[in-house]
Amino acid sequence: MREPSRELCNPRYVDELSRGRVLVVGDVMMDTYLIGDAVRISPEAPVPVVRVEEIRHRLGGAGNVARNMTALNGRAVLVGLIGEDEDGHRLKSMLSEAGVEPCLVCGKRPTTVKSRVMARNQQMLRLDRECLAPATPEEYAALLKELEARVPDFDVVVVSDYGKGLISSGLLDDIRRMGCSGGRGAPKILVDPKPQNLSCYHRAWMLTPNTKETSESTGLPVRTRPEILAAGRHLREKLDAAHVLTTLGAEGMALFSAEGPVWHVPTMARQVFDVTGAGDTVIALIALALAVGVPLLDACVLANYAAGIVVGKVGAATASAEELRCAMREYPVTMERWD
Repeated sequence: MREPSRELCNPRYVDELSRGRVLVVGDVMMDTYLIGDAVRISPEAPVPVVRVEEIRHRLGGAGNVARNMTALNGRAVLVGLIGEDEDGHRLKSMLSEAGVEPCLVCGKRPTTVKSRVMARNQQMLRLDRECLAPATPEEYAALLKELEARVPDFDVVVVSDYGKGLISSGLLDDIRRMGCSGGRGAPKILVDPKPQNLSCYHRAWMLTPNTKETSESTGLPVRTRPEILAAGRHLREKLDAAHVLTTLGAEGMALFSAEGPVWHVPTMARQVFDVTGAGDTVIALIALALAVGVPLLDACVLANYAAGIVVGKVGAATASAEELRCAMREYPVTMERWD
């Protein structure tokens, strides 16, 4: 059992996050909520009629990752692909308002939008407007141009893969090449993965799958501690990744590293209303912490505190610096070796 160090409970780490600079590359999208009440059944079909009273737009996907960083006064630069449409223009404005620097390429595809119809806080229907085809050669060339101008300035890069066509097998290699060309060495690449794109993540510095993604990526069950240990180790070795952080929902998270033991961080959540975007929060906090030199284990603990905060809110949310400080004061952490 590892007793909590003073550093883990020291708010200095939270204060230092504002110095962090991270490049986010990935599938950016907009989450739209049509909110109202369902008072009757349609005469046209046996479905409820929702009278829309409010429409809300939120940053989703890689945009939510970047927003979690700027919510802590860190700097986030976002490279992604959108459409030349009204939703794309709205997305750019929303990113700028959130303090994110948008470096978005306009392609011939529509901007990805997930529209949720909500009645009395219950989701009735989700409508997705998206293109899942791989980026065209023209789109990828434009993305590389944006990346070449920025990768050499960053030590940490987050790749946020939502399976919308941006992430390819050559992208991580291109990012490494650009980092080395700038003289700083290859950046730490952290990947929020999708199992169908597993081959794209070879030699990533860290992957942050949830239990479902870990199971799908390895073909192994993850119900018990021995099963989690076997699947996490197999995934890390399979992809030759330096680290795999498997998020375990109510059970916290488990960190697998090429060297050293497997560490378990218990959950910090005291109440759970909505797990939407919790994975975005985890990878955002770890990346921001690493960018300012916080040790990896402590970065994982910070991310766990932040995830515990956002799942207590409704919708894709963020954690503030003051919320993090309060959680660290009120709930001291003890990490446990699992091997």
